[in-house]
Amino acid sequence: MKITEVRIKLMEDASERLKAFCSITFDDCFVIRDLKIIDGVNGYFVAMPSRKLTAHCPVCRYKNAIRAAFCNQCGARLPQVPPSRDLDGRAKLYADIAHPINSAAREMIQQEVIAAYEEEKIRAKAPGYVSRYDDFDMDFAEEMEFETRMAVDTPETTRPPASSPAMERNFGAGVFE
Repeated sequence: MKITEVRIKLMEDASERLKAFCSITFDDCFVIRDLKIIDGVNGYFVAMPSRKLTAHCPVCRYKNAIRAAFCNQCGARLPQVPPSRDLDGRAKLYADIAHPINSAAREMIQQEVIAAYEEEKIRAKAPGYVSRYDDFDMDFAEEMEFETRMAVDTPETTRPPASSPAMERNFGAGVFE
C-alpha cells in the first residue's frame, strides 16, 4: 500500500500546537481525513482521527462522554468511573478511528505527512495561495449538487407518492410536495 496523495490545511494561528489538518490517500482509492499535525515536545507528530470515548447511562442507556456527570438524555447522575490509562499514565478519553497497525506503517505515514506539511508551508507564502485540502469540500458540494439535479430531473413515476407510508415514516409528510 502506498500513499498517493497528501492534502494539508494549515491552521491560521501558528502559535498553537495544532499546526494543520491533513488527509491521506492510499493507492488512489482510499482516503483518511482529519489527521492532525501537532507540534509536540520532540517535534512534529501525526495524530490519527479519533472520537470521544463514551459510557452508557445506567437508566436510559444513552451514550455520554466518559467524564460527564449527568446523562444528556434523561438527566440521571452518572457513576464516576475512572477512565482507563495509557502506557504513560494519561487518561484515555479518545479512541482512534483509523490507525496504522505497526510502527513501520506509522513511521511511513508520519514521514510523508510531515514532508507534505513542510512543502505546504512554503507554498502558503506564494501570492494567491489556496489550500488543496478544501477541494474535498468542493468535491462533496459538487456531488450533492449533482444528486439534487438528478432528483429534480427524475420523472414523477420513479418517485414515491407524497403520501406513501414509507416516505412519511422516513421523511415526514409533504416533503416532496
